[in-house]
Amino acid sequence: MIKTDILIIGAGPTGLFTVFEAGLLKLKCHLIDALPQPGGQCSEIYPKKPIYDIPGFPEVLAGDLTANLLEQGRQFEPGFTLGERAETIEKQEDGSFIVTTNKGTQHQAPVVAIAGGLGSFEPRKPKIENIAYYEDKGVEYFIKDPEVYRDKKVVISGGGDSALDWSVFLTDVASQVTLVHRRNEFRGALDSVEKVQELKKQGKINLITPAEVTALHGNNKLEGITVTKEGEKILLETDHFIPLFGLSPKLGPIGDWGLEIVKNAIKVDTLDYQTNIPGIFAIGDVNTYEGKLKLILCGFHEATLMCQSAYKIINPGKKYVLKYTTVSGIDGFDGTRKEAPKAVVQSIN
Repeated sequence: MIKTDILIIGAGPTGLFTVFEAGLLKLKCHLIDALPQPGGQCSEIYPKKPIYDIPGFPEVLAGDLTANLLEQGRQFEPGFTLGERAETIEKQEDGSFIVTTNKGTQHQAPVVAIAGGLGSFEPRKPKIENIAYYEDKGVEYFIKDPEVYRDKKVVISGGGDSALDWSVFLTDVASQVTLVHRRNEFRGALDSVEKVQELKKQGKINLITPAEVTALHGNNKLEGITVTKEGEKILLETDHFIPLFGLSPKLGPIGDWGLEIVKNAIKVDTLDYQTNIPGIFAIGDVNTYEGKLKLILCGFHEATLMCQSAYKIINPGKKYVLKYTTVSGIDGFDGTRKEAPKAVVQSIN
């Protein structure tokens, strides 16, 4: 039995940042994730994708963000159960929870924080007759390593942030980038749309709208696609076709835990992001509330407030004063003195 203060379901960015915020309150964390490594989508799907909305980082690769978060929380010595999926949860007489994984590993904690992102995810695939044949033969649904596309002809389909951002990024990698979208308007950030339009003017992106990719061609690998634009069929040579239509999220076993679910997300109280079950919180993309934004930085905020309530649950009746993280020379988690800037919780008896 693994025992901890806060059991975190999901080792993506929000879950990893929770380790740091909990550590400032001298609370121990253990993380469960079905993936074999920490980082969630940032490490599994797009480790080389640049992220632009992390405070203090004009641009940071998803994989580097994961590495930084792991380093930030390392001082608080979190535990990890990786490659296992949280399966069941049981409430104990003392108010704690026991979470058992699909491999039988049991974890006990007074607080559970669900930070599972989109849950288990599958790419949304376009309805093209022979697309399955070309998977791993030129059709990819995620971009893990941009160098795969070095000096290649690439066609991206989609109208969201991922399609726009990767189209911009690959102009410096691929020999030719084509972006196909079924509408003239895009769903992504205005800044990204403007960058695509500027690169189109410069001849660095071939933009085809409104249009759809309707057929794939090639013998043992992808060699070309058919784009249908207003009834006209356009044949393009290409080495890679990357449809970026988002993910189909699934909560998996967590959906059977008695939590209030709204549109495949867990409803929470914005006071502290607690669910309808006291002691169970949901933070990051897995939760929902009025005004919810699925941004990493919002998950960081939610994790911070959640940890404050977790402290009160774990230390009932104990008051504290949270000092700024610019305070230096304070006691570290392991009882040693550290000179690096840290936050500190001062208990008041």
